Amino acid sequence: MTEFRSQFHAELNQMEVLLLDMAEMAERQILDAVDALLRGDAEAAGQVRIDDRKIDQIYIEVEQRWHEIMARQTPVASDLRLMSLILQAGHSLERMGDQASNIAYTVETTVGLPQNSTILLHIREMRDIVVPMLQTAMESLVKRDLNLALRLPDMDDPADWLNRNMWKEVAACGPDPDLLEWAVQMILVARALERVGDRAVDIGEQVAFLLTGEFHEFPEGWTMAPRQR
Repeated sequence: MTEFRSQFHAELNQMEVLLLDMAEMAERQILDAVDALLRGDAEAAGQVRIDDRKIDQIYIEVEQRWHEIMARQTPVASDLRLMSLILQAGHSLERMGDQASNIAYTVETTVGLPQNSTILLHIREMRDIVVPMLQTAMESLVKRDLNLALRLPDMDDPADWLNRNMWKEVAACGPDPDLLEWAVQMILVARALERVGDRAVDIGEQVAFLLTGEFHEFPEGWTMAPRQR
């Protein structure tokens, strides 16, 4: 391998390290945002929104490096797939941070309103689903493991179910106007967590594309794990 190509792959590895940093920060943001919600802690929620800027800054760095590499190099097909994964995964992780910030904003705007323990339980359950999804998505990327990526749609199903059924618990809060005001905002929280799960699935799709050269939205087109190339 020429020195030129070695430098190219070293730069790609550096961007992957930045993705891992973003994933760690996004995970922390999601956990902190939901924890602030469960405790009704507006100050902690405000810190989540401040910290979201750090994820944004890393994504800007990833994007800038991506464009610089594309301008200097002539990537072959497999390299182009990795370049695509890096850019798309970076965007997905940045959006996860945004969803955590959205949850934090909801905490700030609902402090002092009564809460419903069943709705909070469902939100906690959603958090406990989507955070492992993020971890699995990044592990599949690091290990180049197609089977790990293919687990993500099944992991996502319970989060989708909880999100779709949140309205039932919200409707039950109707007799109490203040509680209903809080509960309606929790629909936004559930939606934000559902989107985190979707973004994890998106990363898994990019990993599958990297490994096979074929792009399919999960689970369509992936009834069984194709042979890695």
